[in-house]
Formats: sequence, C-alpha cells, structure tokens
Amino acid sequence: MKRLNRFDKLVDRKNTNTEKWDGMKAKYNREDLLPLWIADMDFEVAEEISKRVEERAKHNVYGYAYCTDEYYNSIINWMERKHDWKVEKDWIMYTPGVISAVSFVIDGLTKPGDNIILQTPAYDPFYSIIEDHGCEVKDNPLILKDERYEIDFEDMENKIDENTKIILICSPHNPLGRVWTKEELEKISEIALKYNLMVISDEIHSEIIFDGHKHTTFATLSKEMENNCIICTSPTKAFNIAGLQVANLIIANEEIRNNVQKIIDKNHFIRPSIFGVESLMAAYDESEYWLEEVTEYIETNKNYFIDYLKKNIPEINVVEPGGSYLLWTDFSGLNLNLDELNTFLTDDCKLAFIDGQIFGKKGELFQRINIACPKSRLEEVLRRLDEGVKTLREK
Repeated sequence: MKRLNRFDKLVDRKNTNTEKWDGMKAKYNREDLLPLWIADMDFEVAEEISKRVEERAKHNVYGYAYCTDEYYNSIINWMERKHDWKVEKDWIMYTPGVISAVSFVIDGLTKPGDNIILQTPAYDPFYSIIEDHGCEVKDNPLILKDERYEIDFEDMENKIDENTKIILICSPHNPLGRVWTKEELEKISEIALKYNLMVISDEIHSEIIFDGHKHTTFATLSKEMENNCIICTSPTKAFNIAGLQVANLIIANEEIRNNVQKIIDKNHFIRPSIFGVESLMAAYDESEYWLEEVTEYIETNKNYFIDYLKKNIPEINVVEPGGSYLLWTDFSGLNLNLDELNTFLTDDCKLAFIDGQIFGKKGELFQRINIACPKSRLEEVLRRLDEGVKTLREK
C-alpha cells in the first residue's frame, strides 16, 4: 500500500551541515530564503536505507570499506530489472560521485587540445571539467521548439573535427528534465560510431521518470554501442543519499576501462565510503517501493506547480520535464533584466533558485527550481511568487 503522505512531512534540515540550507549564507549572503536550489530532496530516505546505515554505524569501527559481491550484485540486478541491461561485475567501477567519474573518464580518454561535444544549456560542472583537462567545449545548443527542447543533430555533426573525442550527454537532461527518446539516442549513436567517438552518458537522473516517458540506457542501443560508451550511474539522486558519496562507472570495453582505471589509480582513489556501499545495497535491493512513491509525489508536485503558474502567473513558464525533480523555468515574461530578476527573487520573494545562466548562454532569465519538497513548501513558494508578481504588475 502506497504511503505518499510520508512526503508531506516538513523536516527541519537547518544546522545539520547541509549545503542546501546551511550553505545559503555562503552562496546568497543571507539566510532568510526558502531554498529550492541544489539538487537533493527534502524528504526522509526509505526506512530500509536508514536501518542499514544505522546498523552499520552501531558497529563503531569505521575502517576502510570494501565492495563485496553483494554490492556488485545489487547493481547488476538493478540494471537488469530496471533498465533491461545485463552488466558484468568487471564492468563496474566505484567512484565517489558522477562528477568525479566524468572527470576520470575525460582524463583517461583525452589530451589537451581535444574537444568534447556538449548539448547546452548543460549541467554547469561539465564545462569546468572539460576545460580543466585542457579540452574545448564544442557547444551543441538545444533547440526550444513548441515548448520542447530538441537536439540539433546537423549542428552536432558539423561541430565534429579531427580533435573531437567524446560526446557527453546527460540522460535525462539536467537542467531541462528532458527524457531523450530511443530514436534520439540512436541518432547520437549513429554519429558517434560514424566518427569513432566515445559517448559518456550521465544517467544519474534516470530513475525518476514521469508517466508517458521512458528512459533508455544508452548502452542498450546495440552491442556495438555498448562497447563504445560509458555509463555513469548512482542511486544518490533517486534515493536522496547524495551525502553518502556513492556512484559507479559501467564500462564494457576492457581497453577503455583499463585506461580509466589508470587515472583512478593515479589519483590514488582506492576505497569506497562505508555508508555509501551500505546505502546503495539497501536502495537497490529493498527500496524500490519508495522510489515509486516519491516519483508519483514529485510528478504531482510538478503538475500542481505548472498548473498554478498557468492559471495565476502566466508570465512565468515551465518547460515541462519528462523526469527528475528539476523544473527549467522561464522568467522572461516578467520583463526584468538578469540583475533585476535575481534581486526580485531573493529580495522581494525571498526564494533561492539556481540562476539559469550558469548552465550556458541560453539559460539567461531561466531558473532551475527543485520541487522535491513537501507540497506545503511548494505552496509557500508559489504564494511568494504570486505576491511578488502582483507587485510588479502594479508598478
């Protein structure tokens, strides 16, 4: 029996060393904002995860951790059950997070002067990771057509040259929440194989998918593609355990895997987090019911938020996502410039979102809003926006 009301609970996260709440002063230079910025949930985790972490904590010895067969089997079973992909143990490589995983891969597969294709607007750390390794971002801007973002495949192919080594995709896309269709992914695959490019697919948001949409794991497109891509995955977004530091690279190609392993070894990253290992097993093996419930709750939040804006604040428009808990929201209808918009949100509405310009040039006057919170908090967000916009209209 579903218990969606569990997510109505308002959890006080202040003074728990949490970035979303306690880090507001460092980011916004104030502490009186309602934070819907960084991508974690304000929900308590599944009871099975709490129980397993608490039991491990009671052991009172927190030495070096080890990924046992149970850990690998949890991933193998999850990927086959949820994503119809048969993964072998040797393909799985533990990392502390997807961002570090992408960094390891780029370090292992490129040299300074190479370039990487990236669909923009894009998750902001991707830019710095690419550039920090001496590579160039080849911007492949997404096209907003009929309130839906589409990939410009002609532009993608035109951007490829002799220095292009990788196509980096986010699937589903962050910050847009766009769930790519199988046909779209197949077109990326065709281009990658045609030009002998590796595909890195960041699939950290792939577990929260709304009705009418289906996530396709990139490696399942073909055996040839399985051997020519790298999947980055983690339970942290879906099960709200980002603070426990656990993610995995899944690489079928042995040569590529060995190259990446050399970089991991060079950085002396050897052992996993004790609680990350425990939480992954509890999430994948015992908490699927919780994931189904939280996805339904978030989709209800999404529908409520969008419907409210359409009826009451039509100047603000959400590009409706197919998954994740992030809303890519267009504030250009308020006729404010960028500085005015940010002042309006923080000073007038006392809200903390993510400024869309950090995701790329086309993100200006957009905001990324995290709706993984109790509905009552979302109602307060909309009340503040409503009051703020009414004041603007009167000016």
